[in-house]
Amino acid sequence: METKKNTGAIFKNDKKQGNQPDYRGKVNVNGKEMEIALWLKESSKGLKYFSCSFNEPYLNEKPKQVHTQVIEEDDLPF
Repeated sequence: METKKNTGAIFKNDKKQGNQPDYRGKVNVNGKEMEIALWLKESSKGLKYFSCSFNEPYLNEKPKQVHTQVIEEDDLPF
């Protein structure tokens, strides 16, 4: 899902286990795509609030191979 600048979408985690977030989503902050996780918490005074974290999206990609060429000193034209 692509988000417009400074917008996002958050969805309830219906399969929450353990300390997983109650809600997850993706947001775009000043043109940068981020993942957001929210936990519903309650303060000692009974006030409900969200605790959140932002992370860069996880990319399940292999790193691109970089080709390098070694130039010997004798190969330099000067």
